[in-house]
Amino acid sequence: MRIGILCHPTYGGSGVVASELALSLAENQHRVHLFSHDMPPRLARAPGPVEVHVAQGSPYPLFHSTPHDLAIMSRILDLHRSEGLDVLHAHYAIPHAVSALQVRSAAAQAGLEPLRVVTTLHGTDITLVGNDPSYAPLTRYAIAASDAVTAVSEDLKERTAANFHGVPACGIEVIPNFVDLEEFRPGASDSGRPSAVHVSNFRRVKRVPWLVEAFALALEDLSSRGLDAELVLVGDGPQHGEARRIAQQRGLEDHVKFLGLRDALPDLLSPADAFCVASTEESFGLSALEAMACGTAVVGTSVGGLPEVVEDGVSGLLCPVDDLEGFARHLVSTLEDRERSAAMGAAARERATRLFDRRQVVEQYEGLYQRLLQGNDSA
Repeated sequence: MRIGILCHPTYGGSGVVASELALSLAENQHRVHLFSHDMPPRLARAPGPVEVHVAQGSPYPLFHSTPHDLAIMSRILDLHRSEGLDVLHAHYAIPHAVSALQVRSAAAQAGLEPLRVVTTLHGTDITLVGNDPSYAPLTRYAIAASDAVTAVSEDLKERTAANFHGVPACGIEVIPNFVDLEEFRPGASDSGRPSAVHVSNFRRVKRVPWLVEAFALALEDLSSRGLDAELVLVGDGPQHGEARRIAQQRGLEDHVKFLGLRDALPDLLSPADAFCVASTEESFGLSALEAMACGTAVVGTSVGGLPEVVEDGVSGLLCPVDDLEGFARHLVSTLEDRERSAAMGAAARERATRLFDRRQVVEQYEGLYQRLLQGNDSA
């Protein structure tokens, strides 16, 4: 198949999944083009035959910002005219699904081959951006007009139907995020002091300062029994400064490490005793899944689609979203009893293998594309 993929060039879940999907589809001998306004990090360091189209647009005095979306649409339409595409897969409703639908319409008016548009909803395009009154009508249109719509979790599917009246949940197919089990796998255990690790973009929804506070409570409990531990924070973003300030105020300079942006995630995830998710919203929890594939137990908040990824009490420990003391107790439990943490980590690896293996999830996307093409051919 000839497949075009639109995505944000980010370290976040939608950009990672879109990039990994493009690489997997190309590995399966499909012709794959990826369109974005910058190079996605996962593709920048990956070999493989995915053709990346970076379209940034040209600045013009009438525009307040460079019109990346218009440039991407023009690039897709030009490619479709010259080489042809079967499927255009938009990751995120705004702006990519809208852009894909505009290209589909322009191609039809020009008498080009029909394009099938698939939209994958990742979370904040529904819970934050999509719910904004400025964008809600357009988001509803993008969902209703797509040839197929997928969501990364059952929770996101149900919330989409609840937030956008007239959009039936039965019209949305759940295809979960996935992980490359060969790249993310258990490594050598760490014989040093117990550690917890967190990876995110440090946005407010990730609550990194809240996590530092929870770790401070956990460390007080551990220290009272003569035990030590550390928290490793990977990533950067708006709340980095506040998180560092709280760590300094609580005297945690020797216990909290700020590593910034890193690509070698498996090497950072696999030695940890716990992976921490403190979010107020998680449509899926891709970073938690990557940690699980590395054999690391998850300590997290029971929000959104995360309970569909982490089996509470088996592959990790979940608590209510505002239960700071409960989160700290879960941290103490995993950092104090390393044998229990290792057992949960083994269960986490097994769950990742059984439910979220890259190959089996990519097959679901391929099946969806094929059904759309066969439907059009038969019509």
